Amino acid sequence: MKAKTGFLALSPLFVFLTFYLVFSLLAHDFYSVPITVAFMIASTYSIFLLRGMDLNERIKVYSRGAAHSNLLMMIWIFILAGAFAYSAKQMGAIQATVDLCLWALPPQLLLAGLFLAACFISLSVGTSVGTIVALVPIATGIAQQTGSSLPMVVATVVGGAYFGDNLSFISDTTIVATQTQGCQLSDKFRLNARIVVPAALLVLLLYILVGRNMQVAPVTHPIDGVLVIPYLIVFVTALLGINVMMVLVLGILSTGFIGILRGSYRFYEWLNAMGEGILGMGELIIVTLMAAGMVGVIRHLGGIDFILQRLSRHITGRRGAELSIAGLVVFTNFCTANNTIAILTVGNLARDISERFGIDPRRSASILDTFSCFAQGIIPYGAQMLMASSLALINPIEIIPYLYYPFVMGLFMLLAILFRYPRKYAANT
Repeated sequence: MKAKTGFLALSPLFVFLTFYLVFSLLAHDFYSVPITVAFMIASTYSIFLLRGMDLNERIKVYSRGAAHSNLLMMIWIFILAGAFAYSAKQMGAIQATVDLCLWALPPQLLLAGLFLAACFISLSVGTSVGTIVALVPIATGIAQQTGSSLPMVVATVVGGAYFGDNLSFISDTTIVATQTQGCQLSDKFRLNARIVVPAALLVLLLYILVGRNMQVAPVTHPIDGVLVIPYLIVFVTALLGINVMMVLVLGILSTGFIGILRGSYRFYEWLNAMGEGILGMGELIIVTLMAAGMVGVIRHLGGIDFILQRLSRHITGRRGAELSIAGLVVFTNFCTANNTIAILTVGNLARDISERFGIDPRRSASILDTFSCFAQGIIPYGAQMLMASSLALINPIEIIPYLYYPFVMGLFMLLAILFRYPRKYAANT
């Protein structure tokens, strides 16, 4: 039986954030507090919040949250991504791809080029995770070769990955947002694009300005084009819309075939490279499971329902209704760390609010999708940020200040609500 504990149900999230951020700030070092320990403490606290049941039942509630099918699918992606990334690195594919980028693009356009590539791939693939898996290793190599800030270059890819996550016809968030609001994908795309494409163009200009002083020594050694093939396979299959798991499997097989053929490693060395890559995803998998378990407890205690009720109680006018929908999906996303689940959670309530206040369903779908991607894009414990930081071997907190696109995207959507843009889709308040 669920125990409704109101605001107290949300306290595990605040325990995590307080412990992690406060102690890291006190130490002036975000590496001083392992994120796994912060989630362990918050998870333990969440289990003790469950009243009226024995310890075994409490752990079952926590475990059900960690056993969500979407989460387990994500873990499979993490495993395959680790195997591909490390085997590609060991065979020289990453370095060859970085050299090719440095040869093909002027140094001043490397950041803008990475951002455009992330936008284009994510729009084609419909997943931010797949884009991050494909591009973050290359971004890491470019940062090392140019002496640029690694968190900034990684953030360029992470930000661009949310462009397609928000707009793509095959993105989970787009599909769920349109289904829950009762509108067509194409209609939502046309409205949404009028708001976020200008945001992307502004960020692209910003990256051109930021990168204008980037310098790198010219690539003088021969580039082994054959070693680039695994990444070409990943890019092309991703652009064709093939499932991200199949994309990674094809990438792994190509690293083995080409790496062994070219003498980069022997068969058992390839297997060991994959094994090391999978082990390297261990912390990411553990954090993801603990975060999902904690969210399961929050949901069981009524924390999500509490948010929905409080944020939808005092709505006046269409503008206020749209801001409430935005607040609902952002806060729910902070609690669930999954933008698709956040939209599913608040979708029906958002539709009720839209019908009550005469909000165009295309507009409510755009608000849900855009603000969920904004929230997912800035939380350090989301799958995308954890994946990017794991591949780049940096702390996710370091990436946040450089996430220009998610912040600009959220700002543009907020301005669209406040100034009733586009007028065609926003009735006057």
